[in-house]
Amino acid sequence: MSGPARDPGLQPERTRLAWRRTTLTCTVVAVLAARQTAQDTVLAAAMSVLAWLGFLAVAHRRVGAMDAPRPRPMPVGGAIAAVLCVLALALAAFAMAIAT
Repeated sequence: MSGPARDPGLQPERTRLAWRRTTLTCTVVAVLAARQTAQDTVLAAAMSVLAWLGFLAVAHRRVGAMDAPRPRPMPVGGAIAAVLCVLALALAAFAMAIAT
């Protein structure tokens, strides 16, 4: 027995917008980290870009899931991947702060 039809209201739209804002913020951080670390080592800049691409993939998948009439909860693997990408960028920022 399924429940009554869900009236999604504005919740999926708010969630989509939140993911887009978070992705934009992640993009700015990754660009600044890659720019700063590119002066020292290409490997660190590449790691920043890879962390950004990973987060972008997770966000894109989640935004796409919001189109369903009844979106499923975010998979644990996606949440862990997003957290690891954010931690990688935070670690890059910490390393840059120590280096200066």
